[in-house]
Amino acid sequence: MKFFKFAFFLIFTLILIASCDSKTQKKIESKSVSNIKYATGFNILKTNNKTQIIITAPYPGATDKYVFNLSSEKSNKKNHIKTPINSIVVTSTTHIPALELLNIENKLVGFPNTDFISSEKTRKLIDQNLVVDLGHPEHINTETLLNLQPDLVMGFGVTSNNKMYETIEKFGIPVIINGDWLEKTPLGRAEWIKLYGALFNKEKQADSIFKNIEKNYLEAKEIAKNSKNKPTFICGGLYKDVWYLPGGNSFEATFLKDANTNYLWKDSKGTGSLSLNVENVFEKSENADIWISPGMYKTLKDLGEEHLIYTKMKAFNNKEIYSYNNTTGETGGIWYFELAPTRPDLVLKDLIKIAHPDLLPNYKFTFYKKLK
Repeated sequence: MKFFKFAFFLIFTLILIASCDSKTQKKIESKSVSNIKYATGFNILKTNNKTQIIITAPYPGATDKYVFNLSSEKSNKKNHIKTPINSIVVTSTTHIPALELLNIENKLVGFPNTDFISSEKTRKLIDQNLVVDLGHPEHINTETLLNLQPDLVMGFGVTSNNKMYETIEKFGIPVIINGDWLEKTPLGRAEWIKLYGALFNKEKQADSIFKNIEKNYLEAKEIAKNSKNKPTFICGGLYKDVWYLPGGNSFEATFLKDANTNYLWKDSKGTGSLSLNVENVFEKSENADIWISPGMYKTLKDLGEEHLIYTKMKAFNNKEIYSYNNTTGETGGIWYFELAPTRPDLVLKDLIKIAHPDLLPNYKFTFYKKLK
């Protein structure tokens, strides 16, 4: 009988402790502060004595959360990052603008295939041999990277299976997989600058920069509403007889909506690309007013020679075709791919300038150029 009483007491005590731990954890979470407004793929939680970065969407279909604890103290614990970090390797050109906006581009020590980088500020560092070329993006020279001993690697991945990053982590170098490209809204992508702010102890600067981008974007969106005219838009082009264009819930379609245009596939489903038959696309978009992002073509002549059906479109004959592929850096990197995710306000202004040129009479294009 005494045994059963003791067993009951022990179980009751364990339940009480577990309940208290659960309540304590909830209490801690309830006291955590987050200033992430648009992004859904990451969060930054701050309490009085702790900062956590939580990555929830590092790659498509991710189900696990990746938690990194930040502090000014050193620790051998996994996923602990001592801040501020003093050196970083990034793996996508989209990571470069955030470093430059925070004036920490000099903390960059390595990058895979530096020819892809367009920014003049970072190219100067490359020319001075201050940024080491790490080879192909999908097969980084890990030996060279380990010799650099960066405080952090900002990775890029499309699946959870990445042995290269696992190797890097085994040598004690933290890896954060940056999933900014999976965000469904332009401002959601831009907000990832706050991740760098937390890592480099520049939270206030990152918040201020993002608020300015947000303000510019929302103001431009309001300006676009002043136009009663909604020109019809077609996007994309053919690749091996399949026409690829943005789905109605995509990042690109959001831009066109906010620019107050009539994107002809705005009601389609999906956040990625649509793969359509060329005849069906032509039937719907033959009389579209404006055509953007037709592919890697430098001139109208190049485009017309690619496929006869292009020459039958109203936008082609009216010379209302715009591409961002002609705005490149010194070594051929496309400026749009590098800067646009961080500066959606400039992309939106470009599109407003294309669709409603009278609304932004003094604005000059940042990315898009008309094909001639």
